[in-house]
Amino acid sequence: MSYQPAVNDAGPLDDDATGMPRYLQLSTLFRRMIETGQWQPDTQIPTVEELAAEYGVARATVRQALGRLDSEGLIARFRAKGTFVTYRPQDQLWCAVETDWSGLLRSRPGATIELLSEETGLQPPSFMGQIGERAQSYRRFKRRHSRDGKPFLVAYTYLDEVLYKRLKHEDLETKTALSLLSGIRGVKLEDVRQTLTIGAADVVTARELGIPLNVPVAYVRREAVDGNGKLVMVSDGTYRGDVVRLDIKLK
Repeated sequence: MSYQPAVNDAGPLDDDATGMPRYLQLSTLFRRMIETGQWQPDTQIPTVEELAAEYGVARATVRQALGRLDSEGLIARFRAKGTFVTYRPQDQLWCAVETDWSGLLRSRPGATIELLSEETGLQPPSFMGQIGERAQSYRRFKRRHSRDGKPFLVAYTYLDEVLYKRLKHEDLETKTALSLLSGIRGVKLEDVRQTLTIGAADVVTARELGIPLNVPVAYVRREAVDGNGKLVMVSDGTYRGDVVRLDIKLK
């Protein structure tokens, strides 16, 4: 397949406009072009010279950007042959963010959960649109979810301290946040909400999920209120953007 130049509406890249070095801007742009299929798997991408001319940057800047994609396994560079896309989106998008109650209770096949930290006597961060009345104290635990050794989710969960004491500790390494809550006998949930927003990986998130800085991530907040109007759980999770999908059936 021959290369068709993309339309560059943005013009030359500018460090000052974004606060981000040009090679990082380029690597983010190229990564997105691969993930969205503008650069197809097994096809050759433009040469360094073509990309440098198109985006108004030095060839060394393009090489830096491509070096990041190479280290991520998105492309492969061959001497005298060119650079080819090796990323296959259909192999990556396996982690669905469920939108129904039964789906939210299911653990993902092959997933493991690692308990990273645990603290007592805390309160969830204040946020707009909070539902329910706060409990007196919450237990906060941080967990990392992985599959085949690849982290895909890091989450902070705040659970009402009274309810936390009724958990089996081993459940923290086997159950999702809402599964933990639904498994506590006598707990009746009146309201459960989920909010998803899109952002970019910061330094800490990138390290914890093993992803490059500034790549897309999905932030998912889940809140649960019991029959007495008490906010019994808040869970803030960050998913890798390259493995997550959101499917909603529209009628």
